[in-house]
Amino acid sequence: MSDYGNSLIPAPGRLSASLPGGGTGYVIDEETEIEARPGTERVARWLRSTVGAATGLPLPPYTDHGNRILLRIVPELAEELGGPESYRLSADGHVVAIDGASEAGLFWGAQTLRQLLGPDAFRRAPVSGDREWEVPAVTLHDSPRFRWRGLMLDVARHFLPKESVLRYLDLMAAHKLNVLHFHLTDDQGWRVEIKRYPKLTEIGSWRSRTKIGHGASRLWEEKPHGGYYTQDDIREIVAYAAERHITVVPEIDVPGHSQAAIAAYPELGNTDVIDTTSLTVWDNWGISPNVLAPTDNTLRFYEGVFEELLELFPARFVHVGGDECLKDQWRESPTAQARMKELGLADEDALQAWFIGHFDGWLTARGRRLIGWDEILEGGLAEGAAVSSWRGYAGGIAAARAGHDVVMCPEQHVYLDYRQDAGPDEPVPIAYVRTLEDVYRFEPVPPQLGEEEARHVLGTQANVWTEVMEDQARVDYQTFPRLAAFAEVAWSSLPTPGERDFADFERRMAVHYRRLDALGVGYRPPSGPKPWQRRPGVLGRPIDGPPPDK
Repeated sequence: MSDYGNSLIPAPGRLSASLPGGGTGYVIDEETEIEARPGTERVARWLRSTVGAATGLPLPPYTDHGNRILLRIVPELAEELGGPESYRLSADGHVVAIDGASEAGLFWGAQTLRQLLGPDAFRRAPVSGDREWEVPAVTLHDSPRFRWRGLMLDVARHFLPKESVLRYLDLMAAHKLNVLHFHLTDDQGWRVEIKRYPKLTEIGSWRSRTKIGHGASRLWEEKPHGGYYTQDDIREIVAYAAERHITVVPEIDVPGHSQAAIAAYPELGNTDVIDTTSLTVWDNWGISPNVLAPTDNTLRFYEGVFEELLELFPARFVHVGGDECLKDQWRESPTAQARMKELGLADEDALQAWFIGHFDGWLTARGRRLIGWDEILEGGLAEGAAVSSWRGYAGGIAAARAGHDVVMCPEQHVYLDYRQDAGPDEPVPIAYVRTLEDVYRFEPVPPQLGEEEARHVLGTQANVWTEVMEDQARVDYQTFPRLAAFAEVAWSSLPTPGERDFADFERRMAVHYRRLDALGVGYRPPSGPKPWQRRPGVLGRPIDGPPPDK
């Protein structure tokens, strides 16, 4: 019997390899039933649809006899183990018992059970009719370190079909990640249907061609690229995520990264500076100078966008971007300058702060919270807003010290579009080398923060920007296996970065690669890219040396 109890990713809080007083493992077979106590029915349904499919076993409801998988909600575990996502799992010869402090905790326990059964439990159908499915004799007590364990998925630069998004939700759940930051709009495309503004998708959801590789590349794919999610698609994605205890946080970028919206509705741009009617959805990478005009018309337009968005996304947080907003057009715009004078603002940074502050108040009045990239700190930040700290730790430190909640996602550590190796075969190499070990040694809470300040760190997320990822295979390659290391950082209570046992993580990854194989994930192999994963001749933007520590 292979003991998969010592190969769990992310690592659990406490694991005993045998039950008190000894005991054998539990074999799941044709006689195994699921006893779903009140509040556990959705988790039982998930077990039947995944573990049941992989094993070919029916796992029927419990009939008061026979072996069973016992599912219970035990709220007291929250205090005992450390929060509502805690769980306890034990297995002996007669029962596998999973107790969750909440339904979410129970679900994470069910994910652990799936890992204990071995890599073939991650398949969609049985590969052997006579396979024995044994859960090793273990007891587990587990809870996450952070409540925000996120993945930012950029579907604006390269569109991912709905099925790919659903697949990534399953992959997130398998790694106990619980926030999908959904980057839906940018200069290169608008990806969500807004019924009152149909041109956002009729015009803004596709571009005429696409740069292949980094912005300096001379290669182009001379065909239209695009796509968007209907409102029913979004409802399906959100419901699918909720069943897996994942919150979907939408991002609508303002006031920069908005050329796709301006191409659809030219009046949103700075019409007194350029002819916005000549703009198209951007076909290049980088930072477009075409930003939203700070007018009442623009505010009313985006209020309409957010009204429909709030009906689709029940998440408390709404991300408004706020990063990389070039101010050149505002400096040249009589309209923007008049607005600054009217409001008594000192400069264009303060004008952006006013713009962001308007939507902070608008969202707060509707029971939601604004979150944005750390540039929203410039010029002052509204009291209730939260910050995604991407330009290093500095923005997050400043925000936490000012009393704002923070999600740590510094580019130097958890931008998964960055290259994984310095070798010549690395496809479309971007920025600094960030190896699997580098990600494993990432620490979300900077030591500069005191205990009270550190409480403002909601958690952490890894970011996947897709300028050079044209399809699901490329997203897989850049995201995995590093997302597995990130998941352990976000979930497990690890030692300080220098004291982490990366050798043990690599040992556990040897089994985890087989799980990823069963799931069909096109990860980067430890030995380097496969021939079909390479992109010879496609220009990247590698940066030598270690990333700056800031």
